[in-house]
Amino acid sequence: MDRRTFLLAAGVMAASCGTPGLGLAASGVALPPPAIPGGKTLEEALQKRQSRRQFDARPLPEAVLSGLLWAANGVNRPEIGKHTAPTAMNRQEIAVYVAKADGLFLYEPKDHALSRVKDADLRAATGKQAFAATAPVDLVYVADMAKVAGSTPEEKLFYAGTDTGFVSQNVYLYCAAMDLATVVRASIDTAALASAMGLPATSRITLAQTVGYPNV
Repeated sequence: MDRRTFLLAAGVMAASCGTPGLGLAASGVALPPPAIPGGKTLEEALQKRQSRRQFDARPLPEAVLSGLLWAANGVNRPEIGKHTAPTAMNRQEIAVYVAKADGLFLYEPKDHALSRVKDADLRAATGKQAFAATAPVDLVYVADMAKVAGSTPEEKLFYAGTDTGFVSQNVYLYCAAMDLATVVRASIDTAALASAMGLPATSRITLAQTVGYPNV
C-alpha cells in the first residue's frame, strides 16, 4: 500500500490492535477484530461511493460487521475517548442500533461490543422500503436530545442531523472500500419504530441505513 491508501485501513488496524474492551463486555458480546478494507485509495473509495437499493440476503461476516460499526462511530483514539465521527462540542450523542434477523442490538463503542436490546426482528420496521425487511443489516441512528449541543430546539435538531450525517458517510466509505451495498433512508415511521425499539422520550431517530452485499 502506498501513502495514499484508503486511510480507514490504517485506522481499523489501529483499532483492532489498540482499542480496549475487545474481550467480552459485561453488557453484551464483544465483536471480533474489524475486517480491514483492501488496497483502495481514498480517491477510489470516493469514486465508488453510491446508494444501492438491491441487497443479497446473506448475512455479513462478523468481522465485516465489526469493521462497519467501528468505521461508523467507533473509538479511534482510546487514550482520549474520541470517535471516528465528530459531534458538536464532543457531545457524542449519536447511538448506532443494529437491526438483524436475530434481534436488535446497540453498538457500544467503548467496548467495541453489541448489546442485545430486543429479540424480535425489527428490520421491516426500520423503513417503508421493502428491501429493509430482508437485507442483512439495518442501522438505525438515534440522537439523545438531552445530550446534543444547541441552545434552541432548532439548533439541537440541526446538530443531531449534522452529526448523524458524519456517521452515515463513514458507513458509505467503508462500504465502498469493502464492495458492500448501502443506502441511507429517511422514509421511516419514527413513532412506531421508537416504540418497537423501546426508546426513551429524550431519544430521536434521525436516519436509518441499510447495508449488505449487492444483489446484481
